[in-house]
Amino acid sequence: MGRGNIRQLTMIFWRDQVSTSLLKLTMTDWHLYMIRVKSGALYTGIALDVDKRFQEHQAGGVKAAKYLRGKGPLELVYRKKIGNRSEALKTEAAVKKLSKYEKEKMVGGA
Repeated sequence: MGRGNIRQLTMIFWRDQVSTSLLKLTMTDWHLYMIRVKSGALYTGIALDVDKRFQEHQAGGVKAAKYLRGKGPLELVYRKKIGNRSEALKTEAAVKKLSKYEKEKMVGGA
């Protein structure tokens, strides 16, 4: 097998891996979550792995949302499987527009 054939096979393999990775990202189950901070405010976000994301927020490092830094203790009060990333982003935007009372009804606090 010549170098050209190996290069071509490598490109096909790489392209298939990228396509598979992109498909997994778009087809994976995204979740909406809400975190209550010490003051009682609710933070809304989306993630593929809510538990991992919550741990990142609790750690307060570079991956934590700036809003949540220094506002602990944090409590994960709501999570819901949404579907694809696009739907999760739309749902997150809609929830962020809700009043505090409406968000509290969602988490069962009203």
